[in-house]
Amino acid sequence: MEIRECRKEDVAVLDEHMPAPGAACDHAARFLRHSEGVSTLLVAWREDGRPVGSCEVLWEGCRAPEVRAVHPDCSEIAGLGLWPEALRSQCVGTALIDAAEQLVLRRGRSSVGVGVEKNNPRTQDLYKRLGYRPSTPYLDCGSYEDSAGLVHRVADACTFMVKQLAPADGERPAPQQERPAQHPAPG
Repeated sequence: MEIRECRKEDVAVLDEHMPAPGAACDHAARFLRHSEGVSTLLVAWREDGRPVGSCEVLWEGCRAPEVRAVHPDCSEIAGLGLWPEALRSQCVGTALIDAAEQLVLRRGRSSVGVGVEKNNPRTQDLYKRLGYRPSTPYLDCGSYEDSAGLVHRVADACTFMVKQLAPADGERPAPQQERPAQHPAPG
């Protein structure tokens, strides 16, 4: 299996072989964020050239204000999906998570998080085994448009789980990217 960043020509292959992880999170939208530098979209490929999994590293972190207040500099691994579902418990997801964590370290960040629905104990257990710890409860709010053009609003009760990352022995983390100073507007 190979894990690499998504390329433009990969989007059509992803659409053909992997259902999108959610109506508001289709492959084209995820690739657009990737190409704008807002995120990095990783794809796992079988040796026969078929995609079997993907995830996105959101560099600005979780959009929920209650999570940002507690973890302002924590990137988020989002949209982890495997296809076909028979690949669960085959280490594909773990390999994608590891690749995402390495990207976060190379960016000089020391922590990464994931949002997990509260009614998904299997996924919570996976992240706990990988070193993530429950941190902040929040509502993951969004909307999607169905095939009839109706907009549906959804809110899922989630827990943001965080892992403190450590560079491999002998490696130094990259310097953290500095943010421009923000000055209040004259009043």
